Amino acid sequence: MERDYQAEIKEILDSELPEEKKREKLLQYHESDIADIIDEMDENERKEIFRILGTEAAGDVLLHTDDIGDVVSDLKPDQAADIIESMDADDAIDVLEELEDEQKEQIVALMDKEAVNDIKDIIKFDDDMIGSEMTNNYITIFETDSVKAAMKKVIDQAAENDNVSNIYVVDNQDHLLGVIELRDLIIARNGTDIKDIMKHNYPSFLATTKIEDCIEDLKEYAMDTYPIVDENNCLIGVITQDDVTEISNAEMQEDYAKLAGLTKEEEVGESVFQSVKKRIPWLLVLLVLGFVQSFTMSGFEAVVAALPIIVFFQTIVLDMAGNSGTQSLAVTIRLISTNEISKKQVVKAIFKELRVGFINGLILGILSFSFVLLYLFITKNGVLQGADFDWGNALKGSGIVGIALLTAMAVSSMIGTIMPLFFMKIHVDPAVASGPFITTINDITALLIYYGLAGLLFSLF
Repeated sequence: MERDYQAEIKEILDSELPEEKKREKLLQYHESDIADIIDEMDENERKEIFRILGTEAAGDVLLHTDDIGDVVSDLKPDQAADIIESMDADDAIDVLEELEDEQKEQIVALMDKEAVNDIKDIIKFDDDMIGSEMTNNYITIFETDSVKAAMKKVIDQAAENDNVSNIYVVDNQDHLLGVIELRDLIIARNGTDIKDIMKHNYPSFLATTKIEDCIEDLKEYAMDTYPIVDENNCLIGVITQDDVTEISNAEMQEDYAKLAGLTKEEEVGESVFQSVKKRIPWLLVLLVLGFVQSFTMSGFEAVVAALPIIVFFQTIVLDMAGNSGTQSLAVTIRLISTNEISKKQVVKAIFKELRVGFINGLILGILSFSFVLLYLFITKNGVLQGADFDWGNALKGSGIVGIALLTAMAVSSMIGTIMPLFFMKIHVDPAVASGPFITTINDITALLIYYGLAGLLFSLF
C-alpha cells in the first residue's frame, strides 16, 4: 500500500507534541512533500510550519512550493528575510524574482548585509551568462595545507556549504589551482602533499561566458560541480549538476517556444495581455508573409483560369514541401545545438539535406504522378478549362504535380537547412527560424515552382 505522506505530515502538525519534536519528525520527510502541504495552508498555518521548521529547512521547503510569491506574502517580512538569507545566493535570487518590487525591496532591506552582497555578486551578470547561474556554496583549501588541516577545513566549511564532493584548491588570492575529490582527500595519508593528489587541469568556466556557448561542455563533463572563475582565474562560484539540468530544460523550453512562433516561453498562469505580447510579433511577420503568398498566387491567375484541375492538387505539393523543410530545420537546429560547426560541416549538411529532399521528393513525386494520372483517367476530366480528357494533357498535368513535388521538397529541405545556419551566422538564435516561419517561406517557394511549371508546360506565359 502506498504511503500517504501528506496525511502523515498533517498528523504530526496536529499532534500535541512539542515544537522541537514536531520539527525533528518533519525533517524526516522530503522538502517536496512538506511543500505540498504548505500549498494548501492558510496564512496562519504557513507562519506556524515555517517557524517549526526553522530558517534553513524552511528555505529548502520554500523552493518546492508551487507559488513562492503567495507563500512569502503570507509570512512576516522579517521571517521571510531570515529564510531567504539562509539560502544559497542563487536560490535566494530565484525566490526574490517571484516577488513584487515593493515586497522585494522591503525584504532585502531586512536581510543580512553579507547575504545581500552574495546576491549582488551573482545578479551583476546578465541572464544569458553562466555567472548568473552560479552559487557561492563550495569548499576551498590551500595548496600548502596538510591533509589533516585540509580535512579540518572541509569539516568546518561543510556546516555552511553542502557541495562537498569536489574540494577546490586556491592560493591566498583565490586563484583556482586545482580540484580534489572528497574521496581522494579522505584516503590520503597524512604526509601527502595536497598538490600531489589534486587535479591541476580541471575544467573551469569564465563567468561572462554565454550559457549557450558552454552548456554542451557542461553536460558532456557531467561533474557534480563546475568551478566558475573571473578573468583573473579567481574562483568566484560553482555550478552544480542540478543547475545544469535546469539550464538545459530552460534552453529546451525556450527553443520549443521559438519553434512554435513565440518570442518567449509562455507560462500557464500569465495574463491574456502577456500571452498576446509574446505571440503577436511573429504573427505579424507571418501575416506579412501571408500577403506575399497571396500576391504570389494572384500572379498566376491566368494559369488557374486555364488549368483549374491542378488547383485540386496544390495542397499536396505545399504540405509535403512544408513537411520536408520542417524535418531539415529540426535536424539542423539539433546539429547546431550539439556541435561547433565548421564551414566544411555546413556545406556537408546543406548538400546532405538537398540529397535527402531530392530522393524523398523523387519517391513521392513518382507516386503522386501515378495517382493523379489514374484519377484523371478514371474521372475522364480534362486538364485544360472546357477541354475533354486526352492522354497528352493528362500526362502533362500529372507531370506538373510529380515534378513540382520533387523540386519543392528538394528546395524546401535546403531552405530548412540554410535558414537556421544563416541566423546563426548573423548571431541570432537559430531556433527563431520557427516552424511557422519555415512553412510559410516554403509555401511561397512551392507555389512559384508549382504554378510556374504549369504555365511553362502549357505555354501560358
